[in-house]
Amino acid sequence: MKLKELEADTAAPEAAPFVLFGSLQFSDSALRLYGHPELLKVAAAINGSDFAPFNEVLFIKDAGLGAAVSWHQDGVTHWDSPQFDEGIHGFNFMAQVYGSTPVNGVWVVPGTHKVGKVDIKKMVANSGSERLEGAVPLVCAPGDVVICNRQLVHGSFANSGYERRLTINFGFHRRSSVLNVKGAGIHSDVAVYTEDVIQQRSKVLGYAIDARQQQYPDETPYRYLPFQQDDQAYIWNAAAKADIFDYNLLDLSI
Repeated sequence: MKLKELEADTAAPEAAPFVLFGSLQFSDSALRLYGHPELLKVAAAINGSDFAPFNEVLFIKDAGLGAAVSWHQDGVTHWDSPQFDEGIHGFNFMAQVYGSTPVNGVWVVPGTHKVGKVDIKKMVANSGSERLEGAVPLVCAPGDVVICNRQLVHGSFANSGYERRLTINFGFHRRSSVLNVKGAGIHSDVAVYTEDVIQQRSKVLGYAIDARQQQYPDETPYRYLPFQQDDQAYIWNAAAKADIFDYNLLDLSI
């Protein structure tokens, strides 16, 4: 459901960045955050120790420029699955560099991740406006990380405020949700996600874990079960950086 866009100031630029896909190849800071052992422990607790990557982006909502994002639910593949449940389409971590406010941040409708595909147009009609009844903002301080289920009804309004938002966004799936499943073709080309495809897409996680270990040598790095089972070791260096060029073309999009 499309949300209202506001008219930009006459001094605004012709264009402004909004989203950067494949962000880990461009930002070493985002890469090191991706390898954070405590966050990866959370991913394992939610999706199992053999969890699989989804995709990684930067969301940029500059003050007075950030565009609205329509009310929507992520995920397209498993809505009619006999195994459908509240976690089948995975979740996203949303790390807020500058924090987020009700003006520039994401709003969600709690509980909608549990009920399947919902009629958002009907929700808007019942609410009497695009301000959905029951929606709450994800208000964060700088450095906070939010976990957002991909099936939640969520969206964000045009940033009419004076504070910018930069979100380091990265998601994970249950392996069972993607293994030998035909992808949706939204974040990457339509393909069947074989074990080999998942392993190839997971390389960036190995590099992220090592990049973080190099930066924080006193921190205990996360041990990712599939790497241990395959006896895989990844070293972050110039060759590795070249190896993840356009890695997001293998995003596991369901």
